[in-house]
Amino acid sequence: MAEDGKGGGNSGLAFIVGGLVVVVIVIAWFLFAGGGMPGGEKDVDIDVSMPEAPAAPGGE
Repeated sequence: MAEDGKGGGNSGLAFIVGGLVVVVIVIAWFLFAGGGMPGGEKDVDIDVSMPEAPAAPGGE
């Protein structure tokens, strides 16, 4: 009947699904726990100096 000695057909699929579950758990830990990176406020001051564009010919 069902026991014909050909078992283990789904073991590869179970291994792949288990690996995917572990990957999802690791990604969720990084997202929700901050990835182990220190938090805090950062004071960022950016100053961009752009050269003045030349006037277009025939313009105002």
